[in-house]
Amino acid sequence: MRIVVTGASGFLGSHFCDRLLAEGHAVVGIDNLITGNRANLAHISGEPRFEWLEADICQPFAVSGPVDALADFASPASPVDYARLPLETLQVGSFGVFHCLELAREKRAVFLLSSTSECYGDPEVHPQREDYWGHVNPIGPRSCYDESKRFAEALTVAYHRVHNQPVRIARIFNTYGPRMRLDDGRVVPQLIGQALRGEALTVYGDGSQTRSFCYVDDLIEGLYRLLISQETGPVNLGNPTETTILEFARLIQALSGGHSPIVFRPLPADDPRRRCPDISLARRRLDWQPRITLQDGLSCSWDYFESALRAASGQSRHAPG
Repeated sequence: MRIVVTGASGFLGSHFCDRLLAEGHAVVGIDNLITGNRANLAHISGEPRFEWLEADICQPFAVSGPVDALADFASPASPVDYARLPLETLQVGSFGVFHCLELAREKRAVFLLSSTSECYGDPEVHPQREDYWGHVNPIGPRSCYDESKRFAEALTVAYHRVHNQPVRIARIFNTYGPRMRLDDGRVVPQLIGQALRGEALTVYGDGSQTRSFCYVDDLIEGLYRLLISQETGPVNLGNPTETTILEFARLIQALSGGHSPIVFRPLPADDPRRRCPDISLARRRLDWQPRITLQDGLSCSWDYFESALRAASGQSRHAPG
């Protein structure tokens, strides 16, 4: 197939490009680089089946030639980014998704939307199933991201109903791994970065809030299976193993040799108290579930972040003991 990937230079988008190329497909990568990094695609820049198009999908855009599928990963996706870019986040989840859907309709292509567990907000149902409508503050500090993705899902389903557009909707839970930015603001790069720099590890609130950490390779496997399936979705993709933030901080502390103390800071507004996917649908329809342990995934991530920090600072940092 020939597949368009928006947000191609970002964390998940670049990994998805890799997987598509490994499966023998041709890829057109699109990004405006507002939060992406061309370095994430440097290793495939000479690949003849990969084409690059720098464009802002919030404006109408065109792709010449046939397109069999369009996978949309374009959006600021970390609290640091969407706090800095709230209007751009809302625009890409509305105008951007609209333009992607129009291109998919024109090309008779499958459309894959990378949605998010943030659609569930601070959930009152646990674990979260796809039929749960969520508990979201529509005007809170996270609302630009939460509501942009909820709108994107509504728009995608409307195209499916009105135009019989083939669509796939993935609700992605906390994912981590190489190519995340150290200044991303999400818990994995933040705590690993602090540990590598010998700083105190920041835990917000009392650390009892939970997350479910899925290594990027597992997540990409689920996304690819969803793309080639007939499942419209939404489908939860994430790790059903729940971990408190304090437990996670202690794991990073142990990896760093116990050198970094843990400090507590006030909990940010609307920070979800619990986050854990019910992946029964993915198991049943996609024959998918995560296989990489948190320990193994963190080991690979640590090596990546250590190299990234060394490249940024020109200095060596201590490795896990």
